[in-house]
Amino acid sequence: MDSKNFAIGVLSVTAVILLVGILVIHSMPTPAAASGMTQTGGNYVMSVGRLNVNEEVLYVIDSSDAKVLLYAFDIARKQIVPQSGIDLNEYRQAAAGQGQQQQQQPQQRGRPGRHRRP
Repeated sequence: MDSKNFAIGVLSVTAVILLVGILVIHSMPTPAAASGMTQTGGNYVMSVGRLNVNEEVLYVIDSSDAKVLLYAFDIARKQIVPQSGIDLNEYRQAAAGQGQQQQQQPQQRGRPGRHRRP
């Protein structure tokens, strides 16, 4: 009977340890994950993204001025800091210029480097 009581005691202690572990896990707050959230308001679109494990950034798109601004949170200063900005009009003009250049170039047919003999 002594070994039976010992086994019951070990199983009871194991059950208590598992119960405490489950209670600790469920009582811990879950971290907020805002990655991928997007909100619009007026001429602005704001979206949150992640640069790496410890850094999240805020993208602000100003559709009236065609600009994208990037902000990051500086943990040491506890401030939102502007990182960079992009003028979308420059990209739009560059893309339009490339489209015009492609239209001006004659298109070749057949395989390059091979010519038909008359």
